[in-house]
Amino acid sequence: MAKRVTLLNGPNLNLLGKRQPEIYGYETLADIEARVAALAAELGLEVAAHQSNHEGVLVDLIQAARGQSQAILINPAAYSHTSVAILDALNAFEGLVIEVHISNIHKREAFRHHSYVSSRADGVIAGCGSEGYLLGLRRIASLLG
Repeated sequence: MAKRVTLLNGPNLNLLGKRQPEIYGYETLADIEARVAALAAELGLEVAAHQSNHEGVLVDLIQAARGQSQAILINPAAYSHTSVAILDALNAFEGLVIEVHISNIHKREAFRHHSYVSSRADGVIAGCGSEGYLLGLRRIASLLG
C-alpha cells in the first residue's frame, strides 16, 4: 500500500499564476498539484492535496491527517508567521512535516523571517520556486524509505 502524504497550501495560494508573478511565478496551484501528483506516483506515494484561506480549516485538515498520512508537505503561506494554532496541530501530528515556501522568506520583509511552523518541521525549503514542492516530496520519500 502506498504511503500517503497530505499536501496543504495556505491563504492566497489559490491565486498562484495571477498574484505577484514576479515573486511566485506563473504556475497555477493546479499546475503544482499535478506535478506533485506525478512525482508522487513515480516515488510510490499517494498525495491528497488541499488549499484553504482559512486557518481553522487548515487545522482541521492537519488533524484529519493524523493516522491517515505518514507525512505533511505544507506551504502555510502567511500563516507561517502568525499561526500558533497551525503549529499546535502539527505538533500533534505523528509523521513527517516538510515546510515549503515558493519565495525566499528570508529575503523579504522582516516579519516574514520567522516561521512558527519551522520549529516543528523536519525540513524547510524556501526560495526554490515551485520546484520546492518536488524537493520536499523527494525528501519525504527518502525519509519514509
